[in-house]
Amino acid sequence: MTLDSMPIGKTAKIESVGGEGALRLRLLDMGLIPGTEVTVQKTAPLGDPLEISVRGYQLTIRKDDARLLSVREENK
Repeated sequence: MTLDSMPIGKTAKIESVGGEGALRLRLLDMGLIPGTEVTVQKTAPLGDPLEISVRGYQLTIRKDDARLLSVREENK
């Protein structure tokens, strides 16, 4: 599953970060590294961008970028 398909309020762990070059490095620099828990907080009215909670802060990313993050839903 990818982050863009996660329902609001669900928590998941990042399994892998796709993309290449500067985009991949930017995602990693924002703290989106494998093993990190992320929670989808909300989406914009038209569904793009997504607001996620990661490492204690709120981050807004485009749906295209969220599609590059492979996640595994956590059972809590």
